[in-house]
Amino acid sequence: MTAEFAPIAIFLFVLFTLLGSGVWVGLSLLGVAWIGMELFTNRPVGDAMMTTIWSSSSSWTLTALPLFIWMGEILFRTRLSEDMFRGLSPWMAKLPGRLLHTNVVGCTVFAAVSGSSAATLMTVGKMSVPELRRRNYPEELVIGTLAGAATLGLMIPPSLTLIVYGVTINESITKLFIAGILPGIVLAAFFMIYIAVMSKVSKSYAPDDEPEMSFAEKLKNSRFLIPVISLILVVIGSMYLGFATATEAAAFGVIGSLLLALLQRSLTWNSFMASLLGATRTSAMIGLILAGASFLSLSMGFTGLPRMLAEWINSLGLTRFELLMALLAFYVVLGCFLDGISSVVLTMGVVEPMIRQAGIDVIWFGIFIVVVVEMAQITPPVGFNLFVMQGMTGHQMNFIARAAFPMFLIMVLMVFVLIAFPDIATWMPAHMREIRF
Repeated sequence: MTAEFAPIAIFLFVLFTLLGSGVWVGLSLLGVAWIGMELFTNRPVGDAMMTTIWSSSSSWTLTALPLFIWMGEILFRTRLSEDMFRGLSPWMAKLPGRLLHTNVVGCTVFAAVSGSSAATLMTVGKMSVPELRRRNYPEELVIGTLAGAATLGLMIPPSLTLIVYGVTINESITKLFIAGILPGIVLAAFFMIYIAVMSKVSKSYAPDDEPEMSFAEKLKNSRFLIPVISLILVVIGSMYLGFATATEAAAFGVIGSLLLALLQRSLTWNSFMASLLGATRTSAMIGLILAGASFLSLSMGFTGLPRMLAEWINSLGLTRFELLMALLAFYVVLGCFLDGISSVVLTMGVVEPMIRQAGIDVIWFGIFIVVVVEMAQITPPVGFNLFVMQGMTGHQMNFIARAAFPMFLIMVLMVFVLIAFPDIATWMPAHMREIRF
């Protein structure tokens, strides 16, 4: 490593020392940035830090983040999960793999009204795991499909990761949301195909004793899906048709989720306060990470690291595909130790110049990043979905990680599908109505 890259070694050493000591991610980023500013610049650090933190925290675009988090918290405390199972199960019962598909479809539906992978996992898990266990479905497949499908909460709008990515690179949140719809559906279809194939390979994969229902009975049970579908149409439809920005759609979603909780009589003062406090804690955590990352980006900018790294990568003569493969490997390794949002905000200051110089569409790259970050949710030792599943089911971590590994491979396949067919992510944003910002 040449002398001009010495700041990189210092940044990385301080960062991983702080993270390894258990310091919060946001505070670790602030600490690294502070040390970098002190060592490599003459600018007053305190003034720079205050200005940067204020500008990153006062962004109007960021308003959508706590609103979508609050919407997911409210819905988590309703009877939505039970209603979804009652509405979905009659239609899934005749597919190869039978009710295991409720894990995937349930996660896909709930992901469209919740931007959190953990909220999707917990909400769908509390409905599907007891029911599938009672029907004697294989435990490994119940856990694996749920852990993998819950990552759809990161891609299908509203996605907290896409909000953070959009704010970090100053890109339209609404366009990123719309870009995530088709890839999310395609990835869900891959999960369902896997279940269908496995059900044919192993005859004991799914019980054959599901009760028969007439078409009229299926339609009658479908009424339980009306509330969540209505909420999806309000949130996503208003953005796609140009009636609302992402922030306005988030406000509509909060109002709709409150009305849904009232109609289900699951909204009490205690549940309302619990949802509000839960959303506040999560929003504050993400806000601190964003503030730290913003200050770190400023600090690295003064040292010239992003420019030097971009020039170094360019000097290697990598093709666009080779660059994407290098970033794929990098984010998979990074995701083993950091959560998805931290990975995005920590690296965008360096990665953004690279992808722009390589001519990679930033909307498409946002979806690429989300798929790779989804993998981090189910890769040990810090895969967050694995910890949630462990708390929910009581299994050992190695059992859960092994059960989720096929879903990891499917996400790798999805990355190559995105590279081969980029229109999956770019077609809808290019054809949506004119957006108000």
